[in-house]
Amino acid sequence: MKVPVRRVDKELPLPEYKTAGAAAMDCAMREDVEIPAKSVAMAPLNISLKPPEGHFVLLAARSSLHKRGLMMANGIGIGDEDFSGDNDEYHAALYNFTDVPVALKRGDRIVQMIVLPFDRVMWNEVASLGNPDRKGFGTTGL
Repeated sequence: MKVPVRRVDKELPLPEYKTAGAAAMDCAMREDVEIPAKSVAMAPLNISLKPPEGHFVLLAARSSLHKRGLMMANGIGIGDEDFSGDNDEYHAALYNFTDVPVALKRGDRIVQMIVLPFDRVMWNEVASLGNPDRKGFGTTGL
């Protein structure tokens, strides 16, 4: 699939797959960011893009992000199909869970991106789903 993409800083690479079997592309930060302890900061990812019709962008933490004392503040990021203007640069909301500031540098790879298809849901409201209740979350054990 070909996806139109616009880089803010052309000296930094586009998101890229780092191995032949990688499902997601690593995204590089456009500028240095320091995140104070127990705080959230936005990290610019240097790209704006237009997902194909019926697709969205999923941003997820790289598996090593926690080693820096960081996690994505919103768990994951969703880039809608219509978040596609020239200045709609993708950002990662990062939470510093440590007691000291965490410094990130321009070019650091902090999140990964996947472009995925989606279906729109049409609700069919019913009085009963016709299945037995399982009595809450975690009912199948550990």
